[in-house]
Amino acid sequence: MAEAPNLIIQLQRMGDLVLSFPLFAWLRRLEPDRPLWVAAEPSFYEALLPLAPPVVFAPPGAASLRRTRFHRVINLSHRPEAARLAGELRAEFRAGGVERDGVERIVGAWHLYRASLVQNNRHNRFHWADLNGLDLFAELDPDGLRRCLWPEARPPRGTGRVGLFVGASEKAKRPDPAFWGELAAGLMRRGLHPVFLGGPAEQAPGAQAARLARIPHANLCGRFNLAGLVRFLSELDLLVTPDTGPMHVGAWGGTLTLNLSMGPVNAWETAPFPPGHLVLRPTASCVGCWTCVRGPEPPCRERFTPGRVAALIHSLLKPGHTPPTPPGLGLLRTGRSGQGLFDLAPAFPRPASGPETEARPRDSLGEFWRQWFLRRLGGPADTLPEALARLDESHPLGGASLRNALTLWQTRLAAELRRGVPAGDWWRQAPPLLRPLSGYLQLSLENDDYSRQARLAALEHTEALRAAVKN
Repeated sequence: MAEAPNLIIQLQRMGDLVLSFPLFAWLRRLEPDRPLWVAAEPSFYEALLPLAPPVVFAPPGAASLRRTRFHRVINLSHRPEAARLAGELRAEFRAGGVERDGVERIVGAWHLYRASLVQNNRHNRFHWADLNGLDLFAELDPDGLRRCLWPEARPPRGTGRVGLFVGASEKAKRPDPAFWGELAAGLMRRGLHPVFLGGPAEQAPGAQAARLARIPHANLCGRFNLAGLVRFLSELDLLVTPDTGPMHVGAWGGTLTLNLSMGPVNAWETAPFPPGHLVLRPTASCVGCWTCVRGPEPPCRERFTPGRVAALIHSLLKPGHTPPTPPGLGLLRTGRSGQGLFDLAPAFPRPASGPETEARPRDSLGEFWRQWFLRRLGGPADTLPEALARLDESHPLGGASLRNALTLWQTRLAAELRRGVPAGDWWRQAPPLLRPLSGYLQLSLENDDYSRQARLAALEHTEALRAAVKN
């Protein structure tokens, strides 16, 4: 008798569907003989079939979904209809948002963690693609996880063809047409061949940028359907793009990608997932925010100047050349940590020690929280003691600040829970360096209606943190 299939529900956009591909691979490794189905929007999955791993795609309304008994149903979407579908289908195990009897709950510790990042992702060091599958990692062989192979970036072929994708989901996450026009002009002066890419919504800004660069024929916005775009991207030496779905399509297809990470976006969460791609982002202290609070125009966008970005691109496409990083920006390369998880590291690290190579306290704190959650929620073996040591090295009061803040907040939390249900977003009352934990605890408690079991679990988490950071 055939095994009951697994089902992944992914009703979000193109980029989210591409970031689900790693979960397909992990499920295949975990249960190689079990069929894998994916419920997604046909307008996205049909064009991605040449790139997608071998799975059975179906629209969310397909009758076959209701007729089938599944082994696992994993909902990766935040749309209400996805949670309803996850609750309606027959399955042995469920994960993600699940609605039953009119009540939606989040199933899975790592799905809860991901949901707790809303307005609270400053110290997050987990990529969305990894978070899609971390609830499975307790069942996966860590060595097998590290052996997973992902499509790596192809070296440039020397054609000089550079794609400039001018769109993004939010205005704050993309440069304006004047930037793209000046960038294209700078690339042409250096002997490269830029073209402007985008969908129908980018036709006007693409045309404006092309006029400014005096290459109106290079505006290809709206020219391709999704399948055609996939083929065209494979012919480029480099794709330059803000945070957008086609960025993930190009990277998964092996096109070397330079992500201009600006505005309210965290590259740790949404950068190209496969190894070998590049991320250019500001070095400002507020980088990686969920929402910009410094005004309608994020000041970090000003760090990206067309001339300096053009010089960087030209250097990147010269074999064996170490490019100069523009002032106020950092150039990172995507890769994998020793645990097999997504990682970001300097693209061209300097061999000498000094201020440029020393870990910033914020980076060390983010790594500490990554290892702490791996220890508490399950996943590849953590390296928490090493992370705490690096935190102490990066700031003389690093670990001490964490200990002192925890002492005060733990007492307050216990008192609040004894009195009843705390009001409002009480996670914000914790010091900023503790908010990864406070945000997770509030959502966990709400998800379980502040039950006695949930309260005890919350106190156990805080006590576990105290034990981890004690002198």
